Amino acid sequence: MPLYTYQAMDRGGAVAAGKLEAENEIAATTRLRKMGYTPIDLSEAKVSALSQAFTFKRKVSIGELSLFSRQLAAMLSAGIPLTRCLFALGEQAINPTLRKVVLEVGANVEGGMSFSESLRAHPDVFNDMYVDLVKAGEVGGTLENVLLRLADQLNSEKTLKDNIRTAMFYPTVVLAFAVLVMIGMLVFIVPVFVGFYPDGAELPFLTAVIVGISNSVRVYWYIYLLIALFAVVGLKYYMASEQGKKTFDQIKFKVPIFGDLVQKTVVARFSRTLATLLAGGIPVLQALETAGPASGSTMVEKAVQDTAMKIQEGQSIAEPLKESKLFPPMVTLMISVGEETGDLPSLLNRIAEFYEAEVATMAKGLTALIEPLMIIFVGGIVAVMVISLYLPIFSVITQIQ
Repeated sequence: MPLYTYQAMDRGGAVAAGKLEAENEIAATTRLRKMGYTPIDLSEAKVSALSQAFTFKRKVSIGELSLFSRQLAAMLSAGIPLTRCLFALGEQAINPTLRKVVLEVGANVEGGMSFSESLRAHPDVFNDMYVDLVKAGEVGGTLENVLLRLADQLNSEKTLKDNIRTAMFYPTVVLAFAVLVMIGMLVFIVPVFVGFYPDGAELPFLTAVIVGISNSVRVYWYIYLLIALFAVVGLKYYMASEQGKKTFDQIKFKVPIFGDLVQKTVVARFSRTLATLLAGGIPVLQALETAGPASGSTMVEKAVQDTAMKIQEGQSIAEPLKESKLFPPMVTLMISVGEETGDLPSLLNRIAEFYEAEVATMAKGLTALIEPLMIIFVGGIVAVMVISLYLPIFSVITQIQ
């Protein structure tokens, strides 16, 4: 995404300068106007083609963002001015992307821009939830508390992702190993066995299939490679489309065993995000607008959008969520109780803690369950290929006897 340098005038007539990332000049101008600035000068920061070719933008992890939030809260609590905090944390950041972003945010704040709007100029690092909470903290004078709440939220999100990664790591590795074993046998082992077969001998159907695949892989390997490449790229683009996201989301919820894990993960993420936003003083409708996409599910996002519309018509939060059938009865019941008692953030945190613990338990159980199944799967593939290769030899021995 291109980087633009700008000079702009705020509502009070003060001139601010800084940098922001945007898709194009029009998007950069629109973003500045949303921030409350009138652009005076806007130009794309020139980067040489050589340096751009050898520049790799490293992502800022959730753990790094959580640590940054906690450190910033501690420094602000000690009475250090915001700009000095940002420049100090930017200089000490190990991740080059985070260092660049934090220093730019510090420069924008020093130039007169608010902290929240400076963060909004970097959506790849600071999402809407982060910016909205920081803005609420600025207005309410509770920025330190908001940053600590954000650090806890990000830490919980990291734990949740780690548990999901743990559950998916073993089957992914085993499947990759199975594919490599199959390719290795087709390329190196099958040709050796073919040399043992008598010329003109009629091969069993299964053996003929394996030999045919082996010959095509060794001769036309580049076609298989192109097919795999096009399949991966095509799937990636399809998954990035709205229809692709919706289809994949529906499949995830219906997959045996893993579907339950996905649902618990989505509910935990939604509950934790909504609780953090409401506790930070964000209005309910705005909190739902942010918590829906943060759940990581297009189906839940749509359900939350419908809920927001029905709230404007006078309904409660719990009833529309219950009608979506995406949330377990316990969740909608606790949300309903939270609305009645006025303690919704606390109950949402309890829901998140419960389902985060469930996800951690399921992740460990799935690893124990999948391990023997994957061993049987890989062993079955190898056994079928070996038996198919030995069938002609057994047939020749039988004929000789």
